[in-house]
Order: sequence, then C-alpha cells, then structure tokens
Amino acid sequence: MKSQQGFTLIEMAIVLVIITILIGGLAMPLSAQIEARRIAETRKTMDEAREALIGFTMSHSCTCAYNSLGTSGTLLAAPQTTCSTTCPLTNPSSVSLTLQHPYLPCPDTDNDGKENRTGSACSTTNGLFPWVDLGTAAQDAWGNRLHYSLTLAYGDTSTGFSNSSPGDNQVCNTSAGGCALGTVASNVPVVLVSYGPNGWGARTVNNTDMAAPTSADELENTNANNAYVSRTPSKSGSASGEFDDLVTWISSPLLISRVCPAGGCP
Repeated sequence: MKSQQGFTLIEMAIVLVIITILIGGLAMPLSAQIEARRIAETRKTMDEAREALIGFTMSHSCTCAYNSLGTSGTLLAAPQTTCSTTCPLTNPSSVSLTLQHPYLPCPDTDNDGKENRTGSACSTTNGLFPWVDLGTAAQDAWGNRLHYSLTLAYGDTSTGFSNSSPGDNQVCNTSAGGCALGTVASNVPVVLVSYGPNGWGARTVNNTDMAAPTSADELENTNANNAYVSRTPSKSGSASGEFDDLVTWISSPLLISRVCPAGGCP
C-alpha cells in the first residue's frame, strides 16, 4: 500500500505565518498609496477652487464708467457707476472708458455651499468654501469641507478691490511666536485649508464639527485669526506636534495679474 502524503499541522502553521507576514508587508504600502492618492486628489480640488475664485472675480465687478467731459476737460463719472467709494472722480485717459473693481465671493457660514452676505459686505472673514456658487467639488478626499478665509474688502460688492488693495491673511511655517517667526506669505487676500487625513477642526459634509486639533500648528489653522500654518507633515509624538493640514492661497500680485492685467483695476 502507498502511504498518503500531505501537509502536517506544523507545515500548515508555517505557511500561514508566512502568508500573514506577506499580507502585512503589503498592507502598509497599500494604505500609504491610498493616502497619497487622497492627498493628491485634495490638492487638485484646492487648485480647482483657486481657479474658480479667480474666474468668479474676473466676471464679477463694480464698474466706474467715464463717458462725458466736464467743463475743465476732465472726464466725469457717469450715472451708471456701480461702485460706491472706489471710483476716481475724474480720469482724463479717454472720452469712453470703463474701470472695473472686481470682488470675490464671501465665505459660506451655514454649510449650504452658498456665500453669505449682509448687504454688499461679507458676513464674516472665515467660513466654508462656497462650492455651490463656484461649481467645484463639495469636499476634500476625506469628506470634509474646505475652510475659506477672505480679506473683507475683497468681497464687498459696492467697492471691490484695486491694484493697491492689501490682503490681511498671513501664512507661516510655524505658529511659534504668534506666527511671526517663519513667514511664508503676507498680505494674502485668500487662504484655503483642508484639515487633512485626521480632519481635526473640520466641518463634515453632514454639517458635523470634528474634534479640535491638539497641536499648536493645527490649532492655528482653526482659530480664525487670519494667521495660517503651512509646513511639512509630521506625526503625533513628533517634537513639532502632529500636522497634516493642506494649505493654499492666492496672493495679491497673482490675483491682480490675472484679473487686472496692465493695471486695469486702479
């Protein structure tokens, strides 16, 4: 008779241990790939949000129209002027000239994706990105809304902004010293924030507030004081604290160059 051959319990146990080790070794790179894909997707969403803001601004403005000569030969503002305070009283450049003062959308304060205004002015400087008004993605890759900070003067429909309008947001690489020790960008009119994989400090698509962050740098991005931190990610337990926020912004020179070429927003 031929003896039956097969795996012993010890051999099967060894095989199972090897398979477990192999699966465990593959799981970490796979999760890292998924996280990297989500980060890339969110960065793309934020880039699209920036472009949508610039596009909105290019198509929304108050207008100063000059088409009549005064007794001194200078041009007078015509009755169709829609800006309340930013139109120069005279402009001798042309008998028919239109100057525009563009404005940005206001933050969303009630999570409906639409900007919130009180009259011509924004209700607040900090809130959620108005994705419905701008036709962009509603959330980042982790299901949270983007935070949107705007200099108030840039959102006023009655004045708009000009070539010389300063922003009041600041981006730093550390919150130490009140965000004054490592400035990345200053006088910034627009800042967008995704609160990253951990989501601490974010508002979910279901209108739920996530837990507050514990690190100083992540807290700086949630306190609505117009100072924001953008730096290399770090894990919990590191000397600088946990940080996984994604931050982008629109500088005044970039906005002016795109929206007001050749000094078109005096």
